[in-house]
Amino acid sequence: MKEKATSFDIAYLAGVSQSTVSRALRNSPQVNQETREKVQAIARQLNYKVDKNASNLRKQRSSTLALLLFEDPTTDESLINPFFLSMLGSITRACAKRGQDLLVSFQQLSNDWHADYEDSKKADGIILLGYGDYVDYEEKLAKLLAQETHFVCWGAEVLGHPEFTIRSNNWQGGKLAGAHLISTGHRNFAFIGNASEGSPEFSARYQGFIEALGSAGINAADVPHHDAISTESAGDLATEQLLKSGQPVDAIFCASDLIAIGVIRCLKRNGIRVPEQIAVMGFDDIPAASFASPGLSTIQQDTSKAGEMLVNNLMNLITNQPITDNLIEPKLVIRQSCGATSA
Repeated sequence: MKEKATSFDIAYLAGVSQSTVSRALRNSPQVNQETREKVQAIARQLNYKVDKNASNLRKQRSSTLALLLFEDPTTDESLINPFFLSMLGSITRACAKRGQDLLVSFQQLSNDWHADYEDSKKADGIILLGYGDYVDYEEKLAKLLAQETHFVCWGAEVLGHPEFTIRSNNWQGGKLAGAHLISTGHRNFAFIGNASEGSPEFSARYQGFIEALGSAGINAADVPHHDAISTESAGDLATEQLLKSGQPVDAIFCASDLIAIGVIRCLKRNGIRVPEQIAVMGFDDIPAASFASPGLSTIQQDTSKAGEMLVNNLMNLITNQPITDNLIEPKLVIRQSCGATSA
């Protein structure tokens, strides 16, 4: 008597993993269309029938999501970027709304931290916040993709899978910043923040900023650019370097609010008035931006909406539902550091 075909038989013939076969037969969006069609065609050839009892067993879930934070350099012992702290509340509320528990921990980059969560049934999926140098981080994301882990992340687009990333329109945010500073009469600009391929979000903000300046006839080569990671001390140091260069500057756009707060601190220490002599604009609208002195003009990323989208999109991946919305449009917030106060 001929034995029934199994999902492992299909996997062998298709050259994919057994878990890929399972997802392809469920039309999961985590498997590309070409692979789904190939697997389904082989299944038909083998007259394969899904074992409903086994399928139901595999569908058992923990009703828990894991939130893994990247350890960032901070002035306190939290090691959590304030931007992500503001997102934590909305993620927690969104989980409660969906009947999910939330497990919060740090990403352990020295080992295969992903295997400790979904694979061990601790969580049904993972939310990733922060990444350090994205060039190095891509290897971890590639492992998650290969292992077909349910995950979503904030920030830089996952190569080949933009649906896995919730992100702000960083390019548009940079363009908003540049256009506003030009509209207020500034002509000598500087950018502070790392704009390399290791910082794709900062790079997009820089490119949008330069696009706005270019529309006003300002050449990118005339805009000094000083690298800085997202800390106050890095912004302070980069500003010292800018001032020592002697280049005329009347407006500084910073890749993050933390950098901008450090910039203002350095300018004050050097007797330079903000915004009377140099205007400063940040990016993020963290809570500290409104309490800075002067209040920090910035580009707002909607952390409340972001947290809700991260949870909803992850649940869609887990339940094989399509993802249709993953981009958040930024908003210009004007405070005293650019010489005006928003209404």
